[in-house]
Amino acid sequence: MAHEILDGSSMQRALTRITYEIIEQNKGVDNLVFVGIKTRGVYLAKRLAKRLNQLENVEIPVAALDVSLYRDDRHVADYTQEPTVKTDQLDIDITNKHVILVDDVLFTGRTVRAALDALMDMGRPNRISLAVLVDRGHRELPIRPDFVGKNIPTAMNETVHVAVEEYDGHEDVTIEHN
Repeated sequence: MAHEILDGSSMQRALTRITYEIIEQNKGVDNLVFVGIKTRGVYLAKRLAKRLNQLENVEIPVAALDVSLYRDDRHVADYTQEPTVKTDQLDIDITNKHVILVDDVLFTGRTVRAALDALMDMGRPNRISLAVLVDRGHRELPIRPDFVGKNIPTAMNETVHVAVEEYDGHEDVTIEHN
């Protein structure tokens, strides 16, 4: 049974807070690029860019990043064959930009590690920051978000689900006990 942690309004407030923090920490919005990790991170990145546009009247480029090829825990490594890297995956240039990587939930850090590998294959950003809607803890890698919507301490046997209107048809963050 899933228990609601955030409703749609609370999600929007968290994203607005992240947007203000991005502006404050960067002393503006020059040279920013949002890269959303598929799937829900892309929608969150688009929302952050839209909110930034409302606040600062600046269009921030948004790109989608698929990290499935870079995951070390989702496929079996075949050392006899070189993986095919889609360097044209991002439709924006990240070289010398400040990339803000956006994801829905930060858990072990493996998705973020995979995203960092993918980004470095696609360009040489000046800086990479991490924005997440939910940080649930239980890191396996030394990765820490720069911008967090909500810290939700969880047990290992729980799952956090983020639903966004654009993809799921409704909006909330729930926690489920497995």
